Amino acid sequence: MNHSTDAWRCLIIEDDEQNSIFIARELLGLGYHTKICRDGPSGLEQAMNAHWDIIVLDRMLPHDIDGLTILTTLRASGDKTPVLVLSALSALDQRVRGLKAGGDDYLTKPFAIDELAARTEALIRRSNTATEKRKLEVDDLVLDLVTRSVKRSGKAINLQPREFRLLAYFMMNSDRVLTRTMLLEAVWDYRFDPKTNVIDVHVSRLRSKIEAGGGSPLIYTERGTGYRMTAEGQASGKR
Repeated sequence: MNHSTDAWRCLIIEDDEQNSIFIARELLGLGYHTKICRDGPSGLEQAMNAHWDIIVLDRMLPHDIDGLTILTTLRASGDKTPVLVLSALSALDQRVRGLKAGGDDYLTKPFAIDELAARTEALIRRSNTATEKRKLEVDDLVLDLVTRSVKRSGKAINLQPREFRLLAYFMMNSDRVLTRTMLLEAVWDYRFDPKTNVIDVHVSRLRSKIEAGGGSPLIYTERGTGYRMTAEGQASGKR
């Protein structure tokens, strides 16, 4: 597979530890960034509160929230992230239920890992072609995901790759408070807190670049929590 510089992000919601690691290892080898959740509540929280290019979702999950509940909740919120449903339930009516709930494809266990990888890529590419918003906009700031360019009031802003990822994540989640943990996982791929000020340093540099030339503030500090990007006049946090 040929991926862009910023690898596709895949959320794997699967309670079987061996199976989830098997899937994650294969996708990591293909250049994906992956995260595993092994129950419904944590899977739903991650699905709702972070950006994913694809979700691999087990139909049957523990703790009261199953795959269909996650699917229907996502679709009811307007989330169109492609979802590949995995299930040991192979009967036709079960497949129909999964697709009607909002699944984009349905793969029956056991499956060949090459087929899963091919299906995830196909779903992502179809989504990118048909529905992905190629340009992100907050106030007069515009980020183009295809050309990887950033402009403010029509003037180009040069960003380093990490700064671009950070800004894209902020803009994809505008008006939402992003915790330091969320930023570390989404932008730095850390699964732990390195106990450094790496986030603050990068946010400071990003602010300087997008506010150069007199641009209004867009990224605000939410004390004790993290940061939030919002248009001028809508912020409650502090600089």
